[in-house]
Amino acid sequence: MKLAIHGATGRMGLTIARLAHAAADIELVGAGCAPNDPAAGRDLGELAGLGTLGVVATPDQTAAVLGAEVVVDFSTAAAVVEIAAAAAREGVALMSGTTHLDPAAQRALDQAAALVPVLWAPNTSLGVQVLAELVEQAVRRLGPDYDVEIVEIHHRRKVDAPSGTARRLGQAVEVVRPGAREVSGRDGEVGARQSDELGVLAVRGGDVVGDHTVHLLGPGERLELTHRAHSRDLLAQGALRAARWLLGKAPGRYAFRDLLGG
Repeated sequence: MKLAIHGATGRMGLTIARLAHAAADIELVGAGCAPNDPAAGRDLGELAGLGTLGVVATPDQTAAVLGAEVVVDFSTAAAVVEIAAAAAREGVALMSGTTHLDPAAQRALDQAAALVPVLWAPNTSLGVQVLAELVEQAVRRLGPDYDVEIVEIHHRRKVDAPSGTARRLGQAVEVVRPGAREVSGRDGEVGARQSDELGVLAVRGGDVVGDHTVHLLGPGERLELTHRAHSRDLLAQGALRAARWLLGKAPGRYAFRDLLGG
């Protein structure tokens, strides 16, 4: 598989580069970065501690995907529009794990999907996808007497809150409870919890890769469903698995549940 990476100089991008370089079935052919990235023009292999690979980080997204069969994107919502357009123009499948997409980025993915296969996931862990399925089933089976609260923990350097994964888990709740109202914090005399509340709490500190717990609190008992990521490699491996799966697929929008056969 000929692979390009968008957001190549970030933590996830470099992790994907390292794992892709070690995989016998993957050839790195492109690396996209932001226009103001100080690493622009540098060899991706040197940035990832792999030695010279001959793949240079470039802000020219069209050049970054030339010769690629799949591009894996971990960048920013604003950058997704450009990489989606470049992938569509060049006939390159797109796997994006960028979170907190705005309507413009979502439209860009939809437009690209008319021409190439596109898979977007707010978390590329297979376990998180299964967790979301379990959450939906648990909320449905336990019924409205069980309150749902989501707690996520990430490292101190994470810039967005709540996490894309927490929002994905919230969407699993909303499948069963379409009127659920997200509450991101409580302070002072807020009154009793309302039945339509869906609490989502973000905790930040240390070097936590990502912990997510969904609490289902009912009369006389509670159920806690938890996923803990021990290494960023987990997310990179999931992204590469998704990229492999996209090869040869028809144009369209795909999700991790499709990869797992759900």
